[in-house]
Amino acid sequence: MRVHKLTFAALAVAASFSLTACQNGEDGAGQSGPSSSSTASAASTASPSGGSSDPGSGKPSDGTTGSGGKGTAAGTGSDASGRAGACRTDELEITAAERTIGGDADGTVAVTLKNRGGRDCTISGYAGVDLKTGAGSLSAKRTGQQADTAVLKKGASTYFGVTYPLNTSGGSGVRVTGLVVTPPDETKSVTLDWPGAGTLPVTEGGGASVKVGPVGSAGQGG
Repeated sequence: MRVHKLTFAALAVAASFSLTACQNGEDGAGQSGPSSSSTASAASTASPSGGSSDPGSGKPSDGTTGSGGKGTAAGTGSDASGRAGACRTDELEITAAERTIGGDADGTVAVTLKNRGGRDCTISGYAGVDLKTGAGSLSAKRTGQQADTAVLKKGASTYFGVTYPLNTSGGSGVRVTGLVVTPPDETKSVTLDWPGAGTLPVTEGGGASVKVGPVGSAGQGG
């Protein structure tokens, strides 16, 4: 009887060791690390640019740019409302050409302003125009026509006309030596060669009636 009791005890101990080993093996497998499906799930919730997203809110992290982010209009020259800014003198190529039609009582010079800048810009109103003469500077007067606002696209041009009296007196008149143009809403001017008739008639008071139209009107013969 003693032998049988020891044998039964040994079998019980062996069974206990076997059960413990199986349980420890299962726990170890569960703690060995995340499964491939868990890793993929974690990767799918990561935010781009290294930022973290706000769970459940749908808001981008600090590392992303939302649809209302600033800087999208950089280099466009637009103001806060998205409208194109005013054309600047340094962005405009300004030229002048004679456009008098035969038989007209007055001469006409058409001034062209071409947008050579890297953005669209707005332009409106009257340019400042002065004629340089042998008797001094002569400022053109506005015609009074309504001035419209226009967006001048990159590479596009607009015009305005300068009318001046023709010297038909037979006398030497007043010699014109240059044309000074200041774009609307600008203070910087450009000086051009005068392409019109070489002289203006002498008038009482020492000045001739030179007029300038608004930007967008080419003037007579334009």
